[in-house]
Amino acid sequence: MSLFSDCCSFPLHKRKFNPVSLFISLRVRTFMGSMAEPIPERRSTKPPGIRLVECLKKSTLSFKTYQAIVLIVTFLAYTSYHATRKTTSIVKSALDPQSSNLDLKFFSWQGAYSHKPLESRRFSWALGSGWAPFSGSDGTALLGELDVSFLFVYAIGMYFSGHIGDRMDLRIFLTVGMVGTGLFTALFGVGYWANIHAFYYFLLVQMLAGLFQSTGWPSVVAVVGNWFGKRKRGLIMGIWNAHTSLGNIMGSLIASYLLKYGWGWSMAVPGMIIAFIGLVLFLLLPVTPESVGAHSDEDELDSPIKTTEGVTEPLLNLEPDVTKTAVGFIQAWKIPGVAPFALCLFFAKLVAYTFLYWLPFYISHTAIDGKYLSNEAAGNLSTLFDVGGVVGGILAGHISDRLDARAITAASFMYCAIPALFLYRNYGHISMTVNVILMLITGMFVNGPYALITTAVSADLGTHSSLKGNSRALATVTAIIDGTGSIGAAIGPLLTGYISSSSWSAVFTMLMAAALIAGLFLTRLVVAEVGAKIHDSRSQGVPTSRSPAALEV
Repeated sequence: MSLFSDCCSFPLHKRKFNPVSLFISLRVRTFMGSMAEPIPERRSTKPPGIRLVECLKKSTLSFKTYQAIVLIVTFLAYTSYHATRKTTSIVKSALDPQSSNLDLKFFSWQGAYSHKPLESRRFSWALGSGWAPFSGSDGTALLGELDVSFLFVYAIGMYFSGHIGDRMDLRIFLTVGMVGTGLFTALFGVGYWANIHAFYYFLLVQMLAGLFQSTGWPSVVAVVGNWFGKRKRGLIMGIWNAHTSLGNIMGSLIASYLLKYGWGWSMAVPGMIIAFIGLVLFLLLPVTPESVGAHSDEDELDSPIKTTEGVTEPLLNLEPDVTKTAVGFIQAWKIPGVAPFALCLFFAKLVAYTFLYWLPFYISHTAIDGKYLSNEAAGNLSTLFDVGGVVGGILAGHISDRLDARAITAASFMYCAIPALFLYRNYGHISMTVNVILMLITGMFVNGPYALITTAVSADLGTHSSLKGNSRALATVTAIIDGTGSIGAAIGPLLTGYISSSSWSAVFTMLMAAALIAGLFLTRLVVAEVGAKIHDSRSQGVPTSRSPAALEV
């Protein structure tokens, strides 16, 4: 019965028109109606591209189709993030050619190029004056300042990005981040055509690029975590995380190819690519199942997880709950397991990013089978480290799913990275074959736990049972873990720059110590997971999902 008919249901002789009473009656009835029927207020908002596809198909998309769209779109998105991040390391040879080509104490590049006149003429412009202010005697230090400032702003921005991402539409948030990243990456290249030589221009552009880059990781992990349950999350995210290595490789290839046309193109084109993919993401990305009215038929997202009290709860509650608010920054730190994994990732990314920034340089300065490789050959060889990282990420995710033990898997990989680093440093120079094999193994053990923690572990903790079904913590938890790791990612290459001047053996000692500390930070979680496994085997019951006892320590 309508409000108007209710108001008119009284006898005419008793009815008196009172506008204040009528207004109050309408407000009360509207409020009571909203209390009784909250779901219609949360209408699904499908992305424009999804609506167009469904209009053309004349039918709604299936849950599996949405999952495929999420994986593909987020994969392309973060591939472009890493591709734009890699370009700066490529243009360094043009900005400060002496740091990468002429500053070798034990190998004569002039003698090598004397037998290659065509190649010498091709790179003569790069080996000349470079680009001020990076072409001076302090050019290498200035480029190092760009790297450190980018990574520190990226790490700090990560904390704020996760906090904001849990409070707004991640599709819009990611689009703004990708377009902003593309803009400032391209603006760095604009310095080439605008003939800009002010160091603070490049410093400011890099810092702003790092700020917009920080929007990517917590957001894409949160979106993927919303669509995939814990049952196969490690394996799925391990495969999906290949975008990191693929982005590094694609960024290197694109920037290297365009370098001959001018270093500005090496920055501008990747910037335009990520901006374009950002617009595609805006058109297609469904953030959560409820945002598009999708429902799973397999109960994957609703698979129960046991709490310490023996009560089962769904992983993610797909019913909209307007009473749940985003988890605060301090509250997210208090989620069991967040702090140990964040500190572990600090040292894991210290090792991984040291290889990312310094491995080509190290290879070009190390005689392999008595021969030194050119910068181009060293760069190509270093991509095998990323290939090993892809294998390590998939393997770590699969093992952690099979064992149902994230901490045991991550710690084991970090401990195995220690002998791998030792062997690569001491025996990698014997022959090219030995170097390739040891590099693949090192990349597998170094990047395996890094990939596992930043993907499956972050998603697990963002949907921890202590949150009581509140899924609005994924981006914040991911930001805390990866933001802490990114601080280590900034410190590792910085320390390497100082230590390598005296001894590369000291650098590898530092990396082995970092890997050991990373594993030790997970000791309590490992002990708890082992205890849970022993308890499960003795009770001969169903193993508890994700070893909740381990996450309660």
